[in-house]
Amino acid sequence: MASDRGTMTRGAGPDQQPPWAEPTAPAGRRMPSAPRERKPALAILAVLLIVGGALAAGVLVLQSGQHVGAVEITQAVPAGQPIPSSAIQEVQIAKGTSVDYVSWQFAGEISQYLSNEAIPPDTLLNSGMLTKAKSLPSGMAYVGLALKDGEAPTSLQSGDTVSIYPTASSGSGGCPGKPGLALTTGATVVSVKPDATNSGEVDVVVQMEQEEVGQVVCNTANGTTGIAITSGNGAG
Repeated sequence: MASDRGTMTRGAGPDQQPPWAEPTAPAGRRMPSAPRERKPALAILAVLLIVGGALAAGVLVLQSGQHVGAVEITQAVPAGQPIPSSAIQEVQIAKGTSVDYVSWQFAGEISQYLSNEAIPPDTLLNSGMLTKAKSLPSGMAYVGLALKDGEAPTSLQSGDTVSIYPTASSGSGGCPGKPGLALTTGATVVSVKPDATNSGEVDVVVQMEQEEVGQVVCNTANGTTGIAITSGNGAG
């Protein structure tokens, strides 16, 4: 009886793959992919945006730190009086502020103006506080008067011709003048403006004879002055 043992391949089993089977690919190997497309234009644009933003932020910081010189009043200035150079100083304020002010570069021109109102110390000067000083005739003077309610007509305005009277008994406060007799006549109103301190007073600047200034100012300082309009300016 012939033996089948010699016809079988040694080592070959029913589940064993033949030696010519295709090898399997390594588990970690990936299929090759197409190279990524580079976009240099977008990269450059991103860099430019970053740099531009940094520059803009830097400009804003610099602008916020910039200051300009302005004129500050250091001592009280009565209405209608020139502002002496000793009464001003330079202060720094933020550039671009909405506050009205007179730039320090015009400090040398302030002497050409009169105060349009009584200006307290430590006040930032603005153009509304000034009135242009006109050439005075010889022997005349500008005088600022702070008048309370009832001491001047409500219709008083610039251009009016007025007389100024004392309102107290003779010699009140040591000031010259007698009730019923004018301290000055023919004075001209230069400006009329409510007092900046909201005290109810009215700041009036008048042009009058120099020799009568002392008695008018003395009575006004003691609150014993009244103004009467003798001739209007025709306005209103």
